[in-house]
Amino acid sequence: FGFFAVALLAGSLADSLRSAGVQLEQASSEIADLQALNQHVIDSLPSGLATTDRSHRILTFNRGAEAITGVPFRVAVGRPIVDVLQLPPAVMATIQTELTSKGARRYEYRFRAADGRGELEIGLAATHLETPGGRAGLLFTFQDVTNIKKLERDVAIQQRLAAVGEMAAGIAHEIRNPLASMSGSIQILRQELPLSAEQEQLMDIVLRESERLNTTIRSFLAYARPQRFQIARFDVRRALNDTALLLRNSAELREGHEILVDVPASELWYEADEGQIKQIVWNLATNGLRAMPEGGKLYLNGAVEPSTAGVVLTVRDEGIGIPAEELDSLFQPFHGSFAKGSGLGLAIVHRIVADYSGEIHVSSQPGAGTTVSVRLPARTTVAAS
Repeated sequence: FGFFAVALLAGSLADSLRSAGVQLEQASSEIADLQALNQHVIDSLPSGLATTDRSHRILTFNRGAEAITGVPFRVAVGRPIVDVLQLPPAVMATIQTELTSKGARRYEYRFRAADGRGELEIGLAATHLETPGGRAGLLFTFQDVTNIKKLERDVAIQQRLAAVGEMAAGIAHEIRNPLASMSGSIQILRQELPLSAEQEQLMDIVLRESERLNTTIRSFLAYARPQRFQIARFDVRRALNDTALLLRNSAELREGHEILVDVPASELWYEADEGQIKQIVWNLATNGLRAMPEGGKLYLNGAVEPSTAGVVLTVRDEGIGIPAEELDSLFQPFHGSFAKGSGLGLAIVHRIVADYSGEIHVSSQPGAGTTVSVRLPARTTVAAS
């Protein structure tokens, strides 16, 4: 009897073990499926997501993080988050300090992508990674906000330009008419009165400054007045060559300056207001010449924009360059870096390009020159300023 009892008990235990094994296998399969689902969800996020251990080394790095940073998962895992995300020391110090008292917060900083896309603007949030046993590390989520920040800057510029336009409309005519009377009166007095050499010099200064003020007012009015577009099909090569000819014979040209035009051998047709296209090139080119007080080459280039069937206008100088901190405000009114000029030339370029739904790209290194590329799509409609 004892033998049979042991056999029955052993059989029952074996059945229980088999059942437990099946249940364990099912549970393991469900856990694996759940882990796969979680990983799929994490990798499907358009934002970057990274987790770290207590020493701030990366444990998790999703596909969104790979796409934003240009750093593959296999390279990122195990490395310090500070290195992979290029976190400025001040940002990391702030994260560690403020998470203790305030929880998650958003930070923004500049990041240079590892795949050659250049400098990006990153928006990042960090929070503690909580586990049942307490805090185990940090959770970072981040996005490439370069385009969003550019749109914000463009909106700010447009708002400022609108304010300038309203102000210009109100004051330009009030100043221009008396100014013309003053200038005319001085010219008459200069002709009719016996003047000493010093008085002649003073008259010249008054007339010259009056003309400079009148030039500034004309720039104001370029904003205040709605643009009357004269849309026609023209050869962009002609516009560039005409502008180059004017520049070579203008007061902006100094000894040592050389203006070079690079255009296709065949016609480069575009439908727009030719005068406005020439103004874009002129304003960019005069800025380029002023950036080369000791001389240098100025390159004017025109080419087809394959993706939009439009054109690309490029102006490149070998001048003093533009500091990185000034690039964001380059096209704002009165930002002019040179004593000569109204400070509205580049702002006018920005407005014209915006009217054509185009884009402006600027690359510059202090001491190494500046390149400005204007991309204008094939014309559909042109917005009135």
